[in-house]
Amino acid sequence: MRIDFVSDVACPWCAVGLNSLETALKNIGDAIPVELHFEPFELNPSMPPEGEDAVRYISRKYGRPPEQLAQTRAVLRERGAAVGFEFGERSWIWNTFDAHRLLYWALKHAVLGAYHTHAENPGAHAVLLRLAGEVGLDVERARAVLDSDAFGAEVRERERFWQERGINGVPAVVIDGKHLISGGQPPEVFEQALRQIAAGA
Repeated sequence: MRIDFVSDVACPWCAVGLNSLETALKNIGDAIPVELHFEPFELNPSMPPEGEDAVRYISRKYGRPPEQLAQTRAVLRERGAAVGFEFGERSWIWNTFDAHRLLYWALKHAVLGAYHTHAENPGAHAVLLRLAGEVGLDVERARAVLDSDAFGAEVRERERFWQERGINGVPAVVIDGKHLISGGQPPEVFEQALRQIAAGA
């Protein structure tokens, strides 16, 4: 079974969804052989490198007042904790394209934690290089990627691929190219869906 996890590191529900999916896969064990692929999606592709205040940006983009955003953050903290992900206080949104270029090459959990738990800029090369070293990747190779256009065309092509297939929000979990599970679902939802899909295959 191939699972394409279409996501953006700027998406908090993607952090919840990934941890939930991985919990479901642990519960399933070897009963269903799985290939998990991370696919890029930018929620804020026009975001400048310096970023923007999160409350102001989200309020403008989604038309939600600060009180509603605070309620959503409380729900996210609760849902994240239930699947082992810690949300910290993050008041800024940054551009994530360079993070996707390295994610195309490796890194997913480290960047999600840096952004959502520690409020670090996932587009800052110093942050990305430190994370590459922390997860055992070749830091000089990572630096070469970031200092060039490497993987830029590939990331843009994969983003177009998913957009042309109707993906307009994340996380989107695509099973074998034909089944879609949307949103940061709880582990039991992923587990039940994967078992049903495998049984019907």
